[in-house]
Amino acid sequence: MTDATDPLVLFMPSGKRGRFPVGTSVLEAARSLGVYVESVCGGRATCGRCQIEVQEGQFAKHGITSSNDHISPVGPKEKRYAEVRTIPAGRRLSCSATILGDLVVDVPPDTVVNAQVIRKAATDRTFPRNPAIQLCYVEVDEPDMHKPLGDLDRLNLMLEKDWGFQNILVAQHLLPDVQKTLRKGNWGVTAAIHRDLETSRPNMIALWPGLHNEAYGIACDIGSTTIAMHLVSLLSGRVIASSGTSNPQIRFGEDLMSRVSYVMMNPDGREAMTKAVRQAINELTVKVCKEAGVNPDDILDAVFVANPIMHHLFLGIDPTELGQAPFALAVSGAVHTWSREIDLAINHGARVYCLPCIAGHVGADAAGATLSEGPHRQDKMMLLVDVGTNAEIVLGNRERTVAASSPTGPAFEGAEISCGQRAAPGAIERVRIDAETLEPRFKVIGVEPWSDEEGFAEAAEKTGITGICGSAIIEVVAEMYLSGVISADGVVDGAMAAKSHRILENGRTFSYLLHDGAQKITVTQNDVRAIQLAKAALYAGIKLLMEKLGVETVDTIRFAGAFGSFIDPKYAMVLGLIPDCDLAEVKAVGNAAGTGALMALLNRDYRREIEDTVTRIEKIETALEPHFQQLFIDAMALPNKVDPFPKLASVVTLPERKVLAEGDGEAGGRRRRRSRE
Repeated sequence: MTDATDPLVLFMPSGKRGRFPVGTSVLEAARSLGVYVESVCGGRATCGRCQIEVQEGQFAKHGITSSNDHISPVGPKEKRYAEVRTIPAGRRLSCSATILGDLVVDVPPDTVVNAQVIRKAATDRTFPRNPAIQLCYVEVDEPDMHKPLGDLDRLNLMLEKDWGFQNILVAQHLLPDVQKTLRKGNWGVTAAIHRDLETSRPNMIALWPGLHNEAYGIACDIGSTTIAMHLVSLLSGRVIASSGTSNPQIRFGEDLMSRVSYVMMNPDGREAMTKAVRQAINELTVKVCKEAGVNPDDILDAVFVANPIMHHLFLGIDPTELGQAPFALAVSGAVHTWSREIDLAINHGARVYCLPCIAGHVGADAAGATLSEGPHRQDKMMLLVDVGTNAEIVLGNRERTVAASSPTGPAFEGAEISCGQRAAPGAIERVRIDAETLEPRFKVIGVEPWSDEEGFAEAAEKTGITGICGSAIIEVVAEMYLSGVISADGVVDGAMAAKSHRILENGRTFSYLLHDGAQKITVTQNDVRAIQLAKAALYAGIKLLMEKLGVETVDTIRFAGAFGSFIDPKYAMVLGLIPDCDLAEVKAVGNAAGTGALMALLNRDYRREIEDTVTRIEKIETALEPHFQQLFIDAMALPNKVDPFPKLASVVTLPERKVLAEGDGEAGGRRRRRSRE
């Protein structure tokens, strides 16, 4: 048994937490919470697969001060393992380390077999090519005592004669090796010329002896939860490898404001987070290069998109100003820099381009998604939504476009939900509830059959049934509403307990039992509230933009982001996450921000397009809008307290509006304070 005085342990990146008695092994704590930590040797400290890292510092959001002093010292078993095999500095074996105090424990991704499923894939669209990088092979005249012109000067003359490049700037790192390269190539060399703006001087950023016909670029979306990367041939325009990884900054805070708080409270916080994200990008670069058989030294251009806080931390900028009004960006325009200035493990002379940010909380990722989907290019009123820890919203058409952000928090990604987890094998991803019996059926990631189909139990033994991921959280709450388990105001109806054993009394409230197994998975009243708060924040932000444009409906909706790809539009609308719209016009567009980065990598004209477009997008700060609070209150109801959903009602049978009186459906009759209508 545990009590409130036992140490609190938080595992990252899953976000699962619990209290455990002093002396509990970290591995035992992880397993009791359903956190996957691999161990093959059965806790004998011989396999070394159960490695973890303890994070040092104050984690204000969780009320935790974590320290290596809060874990047992290295014991004989770990010392013996370290003598036989190597263990990275700072790592411990969780089977031997025991809990002495509050801890934030990081499970390194390189130790996890069933890691998070990265759901940011490449687009299959094609784009016209006009990259900023050009490879130019030239044959240079040999030195002549009668023409005392330097080797580099003769090279530049040939580049002007054969390729038309004048007044070339040569990167400093090339100067010491120019002569050696020319002679090694027998006076034939290939120069990589970078020119982004037509008005800028061309830059020579790389030089090879002989003919070199390999030039690649990376397009990268630095999300607060996931980093996704595409490796692209700049010569053919093809995406030749794509991959993703969890953002290691999660251990400093699940949401963006938590990371800003970490920077404010820890003197070395900014440097630690900058180093972590750059290291993850470098590891991802190695991964995609290995997959494609490419030398990282042949990567000559890189384009990045990110939300404002990720953007600043990646560039080494303190994001503190973004954590408080007026949410000032250090730089809002496009950033041009060199890979070596930000420690990227690609060609020393490679150039880096970051798309412009739209506003303090609407970043370069929203700009990338806008470039990809093009609301500014069409007549239809398009709503573009990237659902994440901080939802970014763009609404408009070629006449006028507005943008805002809404702090939805990490609920949709599994955090703040009692049985929530990220999308990984074992997570429930789809849910249906029978309106008559209240019996559920569900689909689990990594398991082909549904839970009510033959072969499910056997297949699920391999992955387990470990929690609920974001897409299922939306579906289960929407299904609970459609089946009458919860009222329009989000109260779990305790009276339904007489109808089904699935309705469980939980203190002074009720819960819905989704799965009763090794891991008991329930949806609690607090879970429903967390989803209501998140969806209300998003819908209120959308509604505010609609009011700014003077429109009552939208013509088309695009869900961007990895999470958006797996949202069922029907359930998103039942929940009231998005406004009423023809369901055929609601589409998931995948990682639109990454697609925008890809477009800017392959064609510098797209860079000019988004730079111009961003200056014309009107930024709305929801925190300053007096009507936002009322819109938020109305949006707490399912699907909404005041807005009709006629198009949704034509395809889904919405229940009669049931609003439980204060205290109804809550064991013990606890009363909730209501906002005045």
